[in-house]
Amino acid sequence: MLILGPSGSGKSWLSLEMMALGATLVADDRCVLDVEDGRLIASAPDSIVGKIEARGIGILNAAYAPQADVQFALDLTEIETARLPEAKSRKIMGVTTPLYSKPEQGLHAAAYLQLLKAGRNA
Repeated sequence: MLILGPSGSGKSWLSLEMMALGATLVADDRCVLDVEDGRLIASAPDSIVGKIEARGIGILNAAYAPQADVQFALDLTEIETARLPEAKSRKIMGVTTPLYSKPEQGLHAAAYLQLLKAGRNA
């Protein structure tokens, strides 16, 4: 999952919550994106591999995956008000990527982890 948003929007906290539920960190703060065989691949810049910021606590060490396919993007600058929103997508580096917006009721790490595990029912 590629989390998009400005500083302070909750990207790292959502990542930490998902990690507590079993997700694996690829990169925090910024990532390197590449395209391989039509897939969007994320990895961490060398300077932040295995590190995640916990605002008010500091930089934490974390288990990490060296790279991962981006299955979807979550844009924290857009608010989703629909209970069952229509499917959206965004082209990122020429790859059409499913796109979700921040739910009006707040971020729910368990729901995003389930989306990663099993996808969305069309």
